[in-house]
Amino acid sequence: MKPYSEMTREELQEELLPLRKQYLHFQEMELQLDMSRGKPCREQLDLSMGMMDALYSEADLSAEDGTDVRNYGVLTGIPEAKVLIGAMMENNPENIIIYGNSSLNVMYDTVSRAYTHGIMGNIPWGKLQKTKFLCPVPGYDRHFKITEYFGIEMIPVPMTPTGPDMDMVERLVSEDEAIKGIWCVPKYSNPQGYSYSDETVRRFARLKPAARDFRIFWDNAYGIHHLYDDHQDYLIEILDECRRAGNPDLVYKFSSTSKVTFPGSGIAALATSLNNLQDIMNQLKIQTIGHDKVNQLRHARFFKDINAMKEHMRKHAAIIRPKFELLEEIFEKNLGGLGIGTWTKPRGGYFISFDTLPGCAKAIVDKVKKGGVVMTTAGATWPYGKDPQDSNIRVAPTYPPLEDLRTAAELFTLCVKIISLEKLLSEMSE
Repeated sequence: MKPYSEMTREELQEELLPLRKQYLHFQEMELQLDMSRGKPCREQLDLSMGMMDALYSEADLSAEDGTDVRNYGVLTGIPEAKVLIGAMMENNPENIIIYGNSSLNVMYDTVSRAYTHGIMGNIPWGKLQKTKFLCPVPGYDRHFKITEYFGIEMIPVPMTPTGPDMDMVERLVSEDEAIKGIWCVPKYSNPQGYSYSDETVRRFARLKPAARDFRIFWDNAYGIHHLYDDHQDYLIEILDECRRAGNPDLVYKFSSTSKVTFPGSGIAALATSLNNLQDIMNQLKIQTIGHDKVNQLRHARFFKDINAMKEHMRKHAAIIRPKFELLEEIFEKNLGGLGIGTWTKPRGGYFISFDTLPGCAKAIVDKVKKGGVVMTTAGATWPYGKDPQDSNIRVAPTYPPLEDLRTAAELFTLCVKIISLEKLLSEMSE
């Protein structure tokens, strides 16, 4: 079939009529499907059930250093958990703090601490006339919600297949002292599934920010979340690169086991320089006496080492890889060559990014919802929920069962066709 843009008005109308009838059929099915968030499915959660047996009432609940994990203390985490997560994050255990179950919580606390008390002796952000953050777009909506909550002005920076537009990043951070940070999902990014190139990482490590308290918020959420054994993205380790560049304090690196074990009860971590760690500890020792060491020990005993964790992630990939491939197959079959949508084909992570014709994303997501499938709100991948082109949709394939996902994908592509046809017809009428 030729692209819609090359069709006459009569051809577009002829194409639209049967599609509307198909949509009515979907509505009659009374679907109630949810692909709005990047959640692991039940089969993925079942992979970690053995962790519930790693500790039991008669088990030795002492960490390697003799700490009774049932009691208070050990603010930065038990040694074996730091070794395990250090291997996962590719960082030295001494540069790591183990937290509770949510890395998002750690990111919020990090922004909050900078806002109320400042970073390493600098003026608290909340006392400044203006504070700004760079936001690669499309990006992670929950990152943007944190900075929006604190009233920090967000500046969109275009994403490319190799990472953010680094010419723009370098220029902005060097010229404007009010810019205090940038959000990054450097590997299998949310939502496009892009990974930063070697050059991009090196340019980040060599930034020359005007603000002494500028920090890169490096959310490596999908560091070991590959879909394929033989086609995996590689990422230069940012803390090492910053040390080599003479910028050791430039990065806060976040990670968690939220999509490795149980999202509601994994363990999160922050890796950074020793200077930054000391600054954080000054506040953390007032905030808590220690995080859940029982859960840390449970993870360490369940996995034992990084090799077991990587094997565990291969089992995750075997479950979700067919879902990504199904979506790509249906998108190509139903939309290929029509010129009304493009989509990414990630090799890891949890999302596919879909771009519609300008001005169509909200209408498509709304129509899909009325057909019985809930998706991420259009615009969520931009600061303030405002996509200037109204064209980006985040597609989350992991949670629904395969056959439900097939139904949802067929409905989605049908709605893309209908809204695109209506858009083109309306433009012909103007």
